[in-house]
Amino acid sequence: MAKRTDYISWDEYFMGIALLSAKRSKDPNTQVGACIVNSNNKIMSVGYNGFPAGCSDDEFPWDRTGETYDTKYPYVCHAELNAILNSAGGDLKGCKIYVALFPCNECAKAIIQCGIKEVFYLSDKYADSPSTRASKRMFDAAGVKYTNLKPSENNIVIDFDAEKV
Repeated sequence: MAKRTDYISWDEYFMGIALLSAKRSKDPNTQVGACIVNSNNKIMSVGYNGFPAGCSDDEFPWDRTGETYDTKYPYVCHAELNAILNSAGGDLKGCKIYVALFPCNECAKAIIQCGIKEVFYLSDKYADSPSTRASKRMFDAAGVKYTNLKPSENNIVIDFDAEKV
């Protein structure tokens, strides 16, 4: 019997982990996950967007518009930063990060500072925003490669039916 040939690539696997992590986000509008991987294809950390520990997601705002203080923006910790912080000080130099949405300038700074050398992303829907343009400028200056991942499949189904395992 020959081995299976329809398995997913490492890049698809790690992006899948990032997308699955995003399912933990309670943000009603944008759910983003991140997965950091070392050169041995070992997952170093994962994260998703949400409020910092100790800040109740029932008491802080999820609004996107209004006075800045009354929106989610000053409070939400992005997936990339959460993944970096969740690494518990592990060495991330030379690692790759997989994230659904191209990183903002604040996350780009953290990515560069911790030594991550490659970013894989699915969407660049804010490509023309000053934040994304600044991210790319910093990545280029710091030698961080960024790649728009084009998976071979649009969907991967996870089935929790124990009878099918």
